[in-house]
Amino acid sequence: MAQREETRNLETIPVGSLGIIPLEGCKALGQKVDNYLVKWRTVRESEHKTSLAFAGYQRDSYILKAQVPRFGSGEAKGIILESVRGSDLYLLVDVANYSLTYYMCGHENHMSPDDHYQDLKRIIAAVGGKARRITVIMPYLYESRQHKRTARESLDCALALQEMVHMGVDNIITFDAHDPRVQNAIPLHGFETVQPTYQFIKGLLKHVKGLNIDAGHMMVISPDEGGMARAIYMANVLGLDMGMFYKRRDYTRIVDGRNPIVAHEFLGSDVAGKDMVVIDDMISSGESVLEVATALKERKARKIFICSTFGLFTKGLERFDKAYENGIIDKVLTTNLIYQPRELLEREWYIDCDMSKYIAYIIDTLNHDASISDLLNPNERIQQVVAKYKANEEII
Repeated sequence: MAQREETRNLETIPVGSLGIIPLEGCKALGQKVDNYLVKWRTVRESEHKTSLAFAGYQRDSYILKAQVPRFGSGEAKGIILESVRGSDLYLLVDVANYSLTYYMCGHENHMSPDDHYQDLKRIIAAVGGKARRITVIMPYLYESRQHKRTARESLDCALALQEMVHMGVDNIITFDAHDPRVQNAIPLHGFETVQPTYQFIKGLLKHVKGLNIDAGHMMVISPDEGGMARAIYMANVLGLDMGMFYKRRDYTRIVDGRNPIVAHEFLGSDVAGKDMVVIDDMISSGESVLEVATALKERKARKIFICSTFGLFTKGLERFDKAYENGIIDKVLTTNLIYQPRELLEREWYIDCDMSKYIAYIIDTLNHDASISDLLNPNERIQQVVAKYKANEEII
C-alpha cells in the first residue's frame, strides 16, 4: 500500500513549482508536511526530471519564507520573502491556535480566529496574483459554527469563503467541516472537506489491544443528529451497529447565546457490554460528549473511546481527567490539525492522531493535478489496518 501511494502521479507534469506557506500558528504541522514531501521527492524516479516542467521539483524544503509583522498599534502587514511567480502555492492556517500572542499599545493579546484569518488574507494579498494557483488548507474551517441563519444574524463562514475566492484563492481544503453544505456559498470553486476516519481507527487499534471489532462487541455512537453521516460511515466500513443521541433543549431560555441542553436522549440498540466509539467533529468545552459518555455508562457500556477531529478543550482538561479517573472514558483521540497544548499530549487518556502525512499526500497529488478521490475515501486502508489488527500484526 505504501509503495502504491508514494509512487503516485509520476507521469503528470506539476501545475507549477510547489510552494508551502504555513502561517505562524501552523508552523509545526507545516514542517512535518514539508519533511514528507522532501523525502518522497528525493527518492522518486521520473524520466521527466530533467525537463523544464520539473524544474525545482526536488528541493531541500518547499516552505517559502513569509512574515506577518505588527505595528505597535496592533495593525499588521503580510510579507513574502521569496519569489512566488508561477508557483503552485499551499497556505496552511490554524485559526484555532490561541497560544500565539501579539502586543498592542503595550498590552499582550492572544490571537483569536479573527486575527489568524486576517493574517491569512494578508499573505494572500502579498502574493499579489503572481502565483499560478493558490490553495488554502484550513483544517478548522473559520467560523464554521456560524454556518446557518436562524434569526437576523450574520453568515460568517459563507462570507469568509466568498472573500477568499474573491481574493484569488482557487481551492479550499478543510477537515470535517461542521456543515459541508456551506460550500454552496462558492459553487464554482474547489472545496473539499476531508474526514480523518482512517487516522482515528488506526490510532485506536495501534494503542488499544484486545478489541473485538464486530457488531456483537462494538458500536459507533453519534452524540447528536448533526453528526450522523460521519458515524454512519465509520459504522459501515467497520461492519458495526450505530446509535445516536439527540439533544433535548430548553427553548424558553438562552444561556451563552444558545438554548441550554436539558437531556441527551438515546436512539439505538442495547449497548450493554459493548465498546463504544463516540465520533464527533469537535470537542469544545467537552460537556456534551462527557454527558453522552456518562449516559452510555449508565446503560452498562464497556469501554468508551471518544474520537474528535478538533480538540479545543475550551474549559480545560480537568473534567476529562475526572471522567477518566471515574472510569467514564477510556481514551480520547483528536488530531494535530489544530494547536495541542503540551499538557494535553502528556495525558494518559489521550491519543494523538497525526494528519501531516495525509496532508502531504493531498498536496503532492494536487501539485500534479491528479485525482485525490482515493485519498478522500479511505475504505481500502481501513480494511487493511483492521485485518492487520485481527492478525495481531504490528500497526505502524
